[in-house]
Parts: sequence; C-alpha cells; structure tokens
Amino acid sequence: MKFRVVITLALAALLMSGCAGFSPLTISESTLERHLQDAVSNYDREQLQAGSPLSLSLSNADITLGPDGRDVAVIDLSGQVALNALMAKIPANINLKVEGSPVYDSQERAIYIRRLKLLESSVDTPYFGSKELAPVTDNVMRVVAQMLENVPVYRLDDTSLGARIMGMTDMDLRVAPGRLEFVKR
Repeated sequence: MKFRVVITLALAALLMSGCAGFSPLTISESTLERHLQDAVSNYDREQLQAGSPLSLSLSNADITLGPDGRDVAVIDLSGQVALNALMAKIPANINLKVEGSPVYDSQERAIYIRRLKLLESSVDTPYFGSKELAPVTDNVMRVVAQMLENVPVYRLDDTSLGARIMGMTDMDLRVAPGRLEFVKR
C-alpha cells in the first residue's frame, strides 16, 4: 500500500515538473473577475448578517493584469454602496480604479490584492453634491481596501488534483499580461 502511495506521488511530481516547464497553471482576468464578484457578494452578506449598516454591491469588476509589463493588477469597480439607517436606504453609486499587487498565500491557498493605491474615484448620490462626498469617497476606498486585503479574489479548488498537488509544492505567483501564473520556486 505504501509503495502505491510513493509511486503515485512520484508520478504526480514528475507530471507536475514536466507540465511546469511547458505551461504553468494560469488564472485569467475573467476568472478573477468572476471570483471577485462572488467574494464581494459573500463579504456583503456576512457584513449585513453581522449588523453592518453598509451594503456593497458590484455591477462591474474589470481586472487588468500586468499593464505596461508591471507586476500589478488594476481593478475598475463600479457598483453601489448603501447606508441602511433609520429605516431608510441612502444609496451612492461608486466608481473606483485601484492598483495593487497580487499575492499568493500558500497557507490559505488563496490570492489577495495587497498594497492598494487609488487611481481614480467618483461617488454619485442624489442626496448630496459632489463636494460633500470627498469624505465618503475616502471611506469607500478604505472599505474596499480592507475587503481586498482580507477577502481573497481567488481560492484554489481543493477538489482539483492539480490544486492539491500544488499545495504540496512551493509555488510563487507571477503577474503576466492578462493572467496570473503559478511557478515553482
């Protein structure tokens, strides 16, 4: 029985090392966008269940990986933030463009966007003028930054054999134009 396990692991390692030389595991921008939408939805649901008066919903999440050959992700977000207070919902439409570094956490088996920098922002609400919204924009950016620092934009699928094998090896994350690549250290 032990012999089978050793042979299986050896074959998997051989397969992994052979495949890594030709085509590393990659994650596309569209895959990250879908996962980010789901992560924000789950985060919002958890925050509301915990009693938070703020709700956040995304209508669009556009991720650009490796622009200009840099190791960053640029994320264009649009959606709505609403303050639920005193039986009223005060909505604000948001548009944010942020830049950050994709980071792989091997213990969590997840990818986070860290070291965020705000590139562009706008907040629009029917109740206030744009000048009164500068503090709101700063707060929205803090909420989004906190969420992206703590909520992964992608998590490896533990039901996949490739992902389980990757969990047994030391992997780094490399940003390439249009995709993230897992590469062996």
